[in-house]
Amino acid sequence: MNDYSPSIRHDAVMLMRQGVANRDVAELLGIPRGTVGWWRYQDRKQRGELFVQPTDCPQCTDRAFDHRSYAYLLGLYLGDGHIVSKPKQHHLSIFCADAWPGLIDEAETAMRKVMPKPSVQRRQKNGCAEVKSYTKHWTCMFPQHGPGKKHDRVIALEPWQQSIVDAHPWEFIRGLFHSDGCRVTNWTTRIVAGKPKRYEYPRYLFTNKSDDIRKLCSDTLTKVGVEWTTLARGSDPFNISVARRASVALMDRHVGPKY
Repeated sequence: MNDYSPSIRHDAVMLMRQGVANRDVAELLGIPRGTVGWWRYQDRKQRGELFVQPTDCPQCTDRAFDHRSYAYLLGLYLGDGHIVSKPKQHHLSIFCADAWPGLIDEAETAMRKVMPKPSVQRRQKNGCAEVKSYTKHWTCMFPQHGPGKKHDRVIALEPWQQSIVDAHPWEFIRGLFHSDGCRVTNWTTRIVAGKPKRYEYPRYLFTNKSDDIRKLCSDTLTKVGVEWTTLARGSDPFNISVARRASVALMDRHVGPKY
C-alpha cells in the first residue's frame, strides 16, 4: 500500500464521517478504493464505532415495498430459487435458462423492486444465468428458507405472505410457472369420416416434487377460476396440468409462455 500524507488521510476520513461513499472519496482524492476502505475500518476501530450494514429489508424496517413484484419473486423462489445464508456469504439466487432472456430480466427487476439496496449480479453458467442478490435479509423475506431441499421439508406461507398472494394471485402463479412450469402444445388424433385427423391443443404444466408447493399452486389456480388436474408420470404425481380451453385462455391472458 502506498504512503499518503497525513493531510490526505485526514481529508478522506472527514469526508467518510460526513457520509460520503468510499467510491466517491477515492475518485475525489485519487486514492484506491481499497485504501479508503482500510482507512474507514481503522477510523471506526479507533473510535469504537460498531458498524451495522444498512438495510432496506421491509421486515426489519417496516418499509413499504412492491407487493406485486414480491408475489412474482416468491413464485420464482419456490420454483428455481434458493438462499445461501452463511457467516460470510448471503445471497438469493434465481436460475433462469438462457433461452428465456425476458425471464432473466424480470427476475432481476423483481429483486430490485423488493429490496433496492443489495447489489444484484448475473453469473453465467452452462445453459443458464444465475441472478443473485446479496444480503442476509432475504431470509427475512422468505422464511421458507432452511437446510436441505424444499421437497424434504414443510413449505408454508406466513400470514403476511398469504395476504400478498391473495391480493396478487396471478403474479404468484406467473412466478411459479416461469420457474417450474411451461406452456406446451399437445396433439391427438381422432377418426373423422373414416380417416384419422390430427388435433393440437395448448397445455400449461407445473412440475415440482414438493407436495406443499404444488398445493400452493393448485389452491391459487382454483381461487382465480382455473381448472387443473394432476398428471402423474409413473406413480409420481409431480405435475399440475391446465388443459381445458377456458382455463388455458385465462393462463394465456395473465401468465403466457416464457420469453
